[in-house]
Amino acid sequence: MGKLESENAEAIGSFLSDTSAKVFVAGHRGLVGSAIHRKLVALGFTNVLVRTHAELDLTRQADVEAFFAAERPRYVIVAAAKVGGIHANSTYPADFIAVNLQIQTNIIDAALRCAGGAVRKLLFLGSSCIYPKLAPQPIPESALLSGPLEPTNEWYAVAKIAGIKMCQAYRIQHGLDAISAMPTNLYGPHDNFHPENSHVLPALIRRFHKAKVSCANEVVVWGTGSPLREFLHVDDLADAVVFLMDRYSGLEHVNVGSGKEVTIKELAEMVKEVVGFEGELVWDNTKPDGTPRKLMDSSMLAGMGWEAKIPLREGLADTYKWYVENVVDQ
Repeated sequence: MGKLESENAEAIGSFLSDTSAKVFVAGHRGLVGSAIHRKLVALGFTNVLVRTHAELDLTRQADVEAFFAAERPRYVIVAAAKVGGIHANSTYPADFIAVNLQIQTNIIDAALRCAGGAVRKLLFLGSSCIYPKLAPQPIPESALLSGPLEPTNEWYAVAKIAGIKMCQAYRIQHGLDAISAMPTNLYGPHDNFHPENSHVLPALIRRFHKAKVSCANEVVVWGTGSPLREFLHVDDLADAVVFLMDRYSGLEHVNVGSGKEVTIKELAEMVKEVVGFEGELVWDNTKPDGTPRKLMDSSMLAGMGWEAKIPLREGLADTYKWYVENVVDQ
């Protein structure tokens, strides 16, 4: 840990004190990127670079290289990714592996090759699905590549694992200060509420709201409700990203979690209560559950002095309010 601590000490203050520098947030319209963008603006960063997909297709290497050559950002945060739940991963496996590999490879490589070593630091965001299906619980960073992945999202997971390894390889071979953060299950404003291609929490919010306004008698939810899950509000993740950009500079990826877990059944009951649906909750046992339990061991990050602040019920209420004001009837 001596080397890690010295690297951390060397990095302290390098990011938060550099508020006039160009910071490229790739994927600023998504759940994660939008939260990071909001956080940086709130902290007084005056030169946050963002591009829509129409303005910059991150899967096109030449376009990404041209962007980096023209803008020469000092910091890069890779929040762009193709994401989705079990149904989406099962239906579009080629998209989940190819698009994610293209995005992260293009950005990390362009960051290295940017003229004059302009990029001082890069943070790559992954996902807790990088870990084996039957990983020890809570899952430590060392569990990576220690067993088979959960089959329902292995395409996405393999791409994210490649991103971690690319950051490590570019640090070892080229000295690029590239770090990786692996958040647990996320939720919050700007989440994807699509009826088929969404994660469990926004899917539950959408289903219970639709049932409430249509006066339905029941809501059907996939699986048995038994899997255990950990959730982190995306604003907490944004806070952790800024913390790591400022405090961490090491080879190993860092878990980012809340440290608290609930069953999907408990989560569904909580969403039902927050939304105000008074009908019945029915479980479709013919549908897959996914990973049985997934709790991140975030002790490395906690040891640096960071912890999550937003309670799940408070975060759910905030997310439902955003959904009603921004998604409903659109």
